[in-house]
Amino acid sequence: MAATIKYVEIDNLKIPVVFEQDKNLPILNLQLVFKNSGYMQNDKNGLASISAKLLNEGTKKLGSTKFATLLENKAISLHASTGFETFVIELSSIKEVHKDGLKLLKDLLEDPNYEKKVLEKIKTITIGSLKRKDNDYDYIASNDLKKLLFKDTPLQYPSSGTIESLSTISLKDVKQFLSTALDLNNLIIVAGGDFEYETLIKEIKKVVKVIKNKKANKFEKYEANSLSKENTILKETQQAYIYFGSPFDIDSDDENVYKAKVASFILGGSGFGSRLMEEIRVKRGLAYSAYGYISINKSHSYFTGYLQTKLESANEAKELVSSIVNEFVKNGVTQDELDSAKKFLLGSEPLRTETLSQRLQRAFTLFYRGLSQDNPQKELENIESLKLEDLNNYIKSHKEIIDLSYSIVRK
Repeated sequence: MAATIKYVEIDNLKIPVVFEQDKNLPILNLQLVFKNSGYMQNDKNGLASISAKLLNEGTKKLGSTKFATLLENKAISLHASTGFETFVIELSSIKEVHKDGLKLLKDLLEDPNYEKKVLEKIKTITIGSLKRKDNDYDYIASNDLKKLLFKDTPLQYPSSGTIESLSTISLKDVKQFLSTALDLNNLIIVAGGDFEYETLIKEIKKVVKVIKNKKANKFEKYEANSLSKENTILKETQQAYIYFGSPFDIDSDDENVYKAKVASFILGGSGFGSRLMEEIRVKRGLAYSAYGYISINKSHSYFTGYLQTKLESANEAKELVSSIVNEFVKNGVTQDELDSAKKFLLGSEPLRTETLSQRLQRAFTLFYRGLSQDNPQKELENIESLKLEDLNNYIKSHKEIIDLSYSIVRK
């Protein structure tokens, strides 16, 4: 049974519900997704991440250990996480104990573990993790590229924050963030399992009633920097880490997203067989791997990629990336490349919806981006009938992808 979009009224608000009944397994999968509430809303870098981690420390009444024991004893999973645009609390359990899970979720929403010692523990662990990344050159180059592409926006900062920013986060900051993020105006309910809709939503409604109705968070869009920039970071490394990116002007609900997916797959997203891999590794042996893809989100979209190479071949590899992207935009793809891309994309589609959680995630993403639930099928039909000339004209229309910025870590 395919997912459906319904609405439930809570505190005079119509809350969207993405629901799928699945009788194959006696389970519950529930996500409370708070839109516009991820680290795009950070007042301090890392605040959203720290706030999610605090919710994973159980309630103030029980403490983290007792709360975790209650979950473990009944094989219930309850976890908070954050992305750039969304803050998510996910509950999953077998049907037999789902009421226990819902009760623990309600307790958590009403009584987070707002203890200073808990926050300090989280900060200490996170800072320790960041210190260990001092020699993670992929992490360093990736974050530095975001600074070049999205300067003066929340995207320029790592989601986990920095050692400096984390040290300034207080319990008051966390309380304020969660108070703003966990608001009914931001809520989308995603639920599925072996349940009738009316029965399950009645139980969920009792839980989310404890969430306040105050004010919706503001949504903003961000554009990647169109001025080509380059930054080199010197480290004691045996190879060069090259991360690159450029603007790609497209909205997540654009009718041509399927063309962007095919182009992305051919340029660098398919591993062996992609332009970047073939030219950089197979033909010249400059890197073990080379990838590039178009990232399409509601708040921002851009082209990005990466490779590692010998120190002495860093400049050659960088120039080659620029040459490959320029050639790609100028002359497009071949019929063989298009045929191979179609074969893979059409053949791998069933693997993306094997599980209930996969189907719910897709249904949510479609709703969130303003797309119809049958959009994936339409997209497959469009890919299947896509003509070489149409794809190449589309690629040529996106000259902004040529304006590449580079972040390079080298010795």
